[in-house]
Amino acid sequence: MNGFLITHAPALLIMVPLIGAFVAPFVGRVSPKVRSAWIILIMTLTTLVALMLASDVFLHGTRIYVFGATSPGLTVPLDSGGIPIRIIFTIDAMSALMQVIAAVCGFAVLLYSISADRIHSGLESYYTLFLLMITGIMGMVSTGDFFNFFVFLEILSIASAGLIAYRIDGGLAVEAAIKYFVLSTIGAMAVLIAIGIYYGEYNALNIAMIASRMQFTLLDQVALVLIIAALAMKCGAVPLHFWTPDAYSMAPSSVTAMLVVASQASLYGLFRVVFTIYNLTLNAMTVGWIIIILGILSMVVGVTMAIPQKNVKRLMAYHAISQTGYMLLGVGVGLAVLGNQPLMESFGYIAMEGGIFHIINHAMYKGLLFLTAGAIFFRIGTYNLNRMGGLGHSMKYTMVFFIIGALAIAGIPPFNGYASKLMIYESVFAFNPVLAVIAMVVSILTLASFVKVFHSIFMGPRLPEFDTVQEAPMPMLVGMGILAAIVILFGLFPQAVVDTLIAPAAHALADQSGYIASVLGGA
Repeated sequence: MNGFLITHAPALLIMVPLIGAFVAPFVGRVSPKVRSAWIILIMTLTTLVALMLASDVFLHGTRIYVFGATSPGLTVPLDSGGIPIRIIFTIDAMSALMQVIAAVCGFAVLLYSISADRIHSGLESYYTLFLLMITGIMGMVSTGDFFNFFVFLEILSIASAGLIAYRIDGGLAVEAAIKYFVLSTIGAMAVLIAIGIYYGEYNALNIAMIASRMQFTLLDQVALVLIIAALAMKCGAVPLHFWTPDAYSMAPSSVTAMLVVASQASLYGLFRVVFTIYNLTLNAMTVGWIIIILGILSMVVGVTMAIPQKNVKRLMAYHAISQTGYMLLGVGVGLAVLGNQPLMESFGYIAMEGGIFHIINHAMYKGLLFLTAGAIFFRIGTYNLNRMGGLGHSMKYTMVFFIIGALAIAGIPPFNGYASKLMIYESVFAFNPVLAVIAMVVSILTLASFVKVFHSIFMGPRLPEFDTVQEAPMPMLVGMGILAAIVILFGLFPQAVVDTLIAPAAHALADQSGYIASVLGGA
């Protein structure tokens, strides 16, 4: 049984949430308790499969899963043209890391959501879309086929748009969802055109096959520009970030926490294309600097737009944009260095490791912050900072979780944000000191912003209308507690995390030849 699960874990990672999504509406007709138990069971199984698969990948190397093959763990025989003809999942250490992020965050958020959203109607549709969202993320980070990447991207976009519009909120949530969906559709069309270019040039849709034949022609450069623009928009990078504040602020907080992970799945797609398909065939310094500039713009614009906000979720949305900049900066510097300055290879890998480490750290602390905002809204019914005050008297655990998330996002030791930011600072300083100084200043502004938010929400005398406010329900606290525990543990033992998870992921992402060989040369 265990061997069967290990062998078919890549397929189960998609099948379990997909089946759960389609059964959820029928189970919900039995009773709310049965529905909640079903959703928790599905998310628990998905998380266990993701952890089991990641353990296997980190211990034994890249996993190849061929759908419909007699031996799904091996690549299919190639025809005379050398083209893989089946749907292939290629799961290396980077893919496995992203799966773990999605599964762990999804599990914590679901526990939180069971309590936070219980008073709303239409929960069968809500949880169906939630599980489809998980399916889309898992598919995007697992597939080795570019067209199926597009398919899972569309599944994710449709599910996310439905969840953003879930509460309607006088039409404002629907407006945010329409904006997100329209921009996502435009981005998806750009990706589809790029896929058509690759298929027309190389007669292949498989990522490894395209990479092995890449010539970096003018058409390939056009495809790269389309993909960078589309996926940079999807991950909320400036100047393509304009959907992010509306979508993040209008969606339920549990959905917003998952939208962070969804954005990172698009970030993964961007990194996968640049490193695996193009790698050294492109002008690494030029493309590296494009990614660096996107990162710096995201950091600076995000934090400066966050400071004047009065809506706490909108403020956090702009900080999410800012934090995405750190990931782009780290990986962009890694690309520029590894492609052009072999003598600085160690700094290049440290920069990439810092950027990738920040992906998992950001998912945890930003998810935690959005959940604390949701807990506050759950009790007092507003996100307006001017209408809050003194909540630390009655929501002590929520306040502690907020402090943990705020210190982590500001890069204060001993929390996980400090560990990844320090790696980025050190490596980026060796590449260009000015970029490192900008990154540090952004962290200082982030800390100042969250000090203001903390004071507005939790400090001072309790307002009379909040005399009866109670702490958030236990399931919400458990969900926040899971993310808070990871924030603390990753901050206390960063080297163990880097050695075990991050370094293998960074080297797998940069190893184009290894990725190609694992698919085209057998497992």
